[in-house]
Amino acid sequence: MTTCKQTEGVPFTDLIAPHRELEEELVGVFRAALRSAQFVGGPQVDAFEQAFAAYCGTADCVGVASGTDAMRLALTACGIGRDEAVITVANTFIATVEAITMAGASPEFVDIDERTCNMSPDALDEYLSSCAIDARSGRRLGRRTGLPITAIVPVHLYGQMADMDAILAIAERYGVVVVEDACQAHGAEYRCADGTWRKAGSFGRAAAFSFYPSKNLGACGDAGAVTTSDPDVARTLRMLREHGQATRYLHELEGCNSRLDAIQAAFLRVKLKYLDAANIERRVAAHGYDTLLAGVLPVTLPHELECSRSVYHLYVVRHEMRDELLRSLDSRGIVCGRHYPVPLHLQPCYRHWGYRPGSLPLTEASANQSLSLPMYPAMTAAQQRRVVDAMVDAFAIEVSA
Repeated sequence: MTTCKQTEGVPFTDLIAPHRELEEELVGVFRAALRSAQFVGGPQVDAFEQAFAAYCGTADCVGVASGTDAMRLALTACGIGRDEAVITVANTFIATVEAITMAGASPEFVDIDERTCNMSPDALDEYLSSCAIDARSGRRLGRRTGLPITAIVPVHLYGQMADMDAILAIAERYGVVVVEDACQAHGAEYRCADGTWRKAGSFGRAAAFSFYPSKNLGACGDAGAVTTSDPDVARTLRMLREHGQATRYLHELEGCNSRLDAIQAAFLRVKLKYLDAANIERRVAAHGYDTLLAGVLPVTLPHELECSRSVYHLYVVRHEMRDELLRSLDSRGIVCGRHYPVPLHLQPCYRHWGYRPGSLPLTEASANQSLSLPMYPAMTAAQQRRVVDAMVDAFAIEVSA
């Protein structure tokens, strides 16, 4: 009779240790904010925006209240709105699609690359080439909505960038705007066809970032930002986040209140200095998992493209009996996650869109099979060994039974 080993628990992520290490710096900038009473806007926000734009390789960064607002306002600032369609993927957090609909547009979904789980350029090209053409505008019309397609939102999922050379070429061919969802990809890099490496957030007309606390660059609360090198987009964004005003009480647009507050900007500026080092630790941890799992267990490991440097916001494996494996690991104190078990085209709130199971087969397979293992910068080799030992036990006892 096989008996399972006693395995010490491993958390899914650790937000306590890194904040403990930075406590004095974070408290210092908090104290400075209290003493200056500059809580909204001001030099701390300006300094972070300049630092993050320089980090991403863009001309501008505009801080906003959340990643969801970043995507919504980025689309609006790029002129995307009512009676228009936006192509994206369904294996992402609902905020991606919420932002599209809140901007007034309607989403159209394409399937993913089976290896990376990012938007498939082949599926994108096939979709656009088969769409009807509007006689007046010459634009392709969405299959579901019949609306002119004006934008593509590739999601850089789990920390790896989508195939941007191919996506940008397709976008140019069909005359549509690209707005990156970079909410999981702070510091991720992509090698362009000319051999240069560029960071996430520097490819589209604009890009949305979330600084939710668990992100690679996380605030101590909600926060977001949009990067862009288009001065008109940047100017519009700054008005939109401030109730549509460029000058106080003179409202050129109807905007909203979506400001990045000064304390969060100060925290982010401190943490940005350590982002590259933390991302290197994540890559080391990912390599550790690759080594421990390769050829040992019948799981599909993450696939990193040769032209990509992932920052492993998540380390996601795949197996057909994912749920059984998840329950077994949980019973052993190994905290894992499911991202995203119900793809957006099958969510109850979007049932009226008419998608059915089988509409996006690769997306649905990923949703049914993906398991996110514990992943964070300070993760030790011993902790990874415990995760893998628990997986071996789980396969030996429960999964194979």
